[in-house]
Amino acid sequence: MNIFVGSLPFSVEEADLRGYFEEYGAVESVKIISDKFTGRSKGFGFVEMANDAEAQKAIDELNGGTIEGRKIVVNKSEPKPEGERRSFDRNSGGRGGYSNNRDNNSRSRY
Repeated sequence: MNIFVGSLPFSVEEADLRGYFEEYGAVESVKIISDKFTGRSKGFGFVEMANDAEAQKAIDELNGGTIEGRKIVVNKSEPKPEGERRSFDRNSGGRGGYSNNRDNNSRSRY
């Protein structure tokens, strides 16, 4: 089972997270998500456990618990449905959908 772990302190490392979950059973993998530019933790990650009963027990007991004074969120990770990913809008000119046309802005500063 793939488990989402959120609200992690930025100082928590993958080995630390693995340790918390190994108390409930075998852990196949641990991944803390980090910012691709700074390398800093984004404060959430994923833990993969092979045994669903052990994984569910870890979820039940760790959800709402605290790590380094922060209340964490632990639940079963559900895959994103197809088509829900953000995509680049070619019509926006790479500006996130905002128009740079001053005619659309009645309060232009120019």
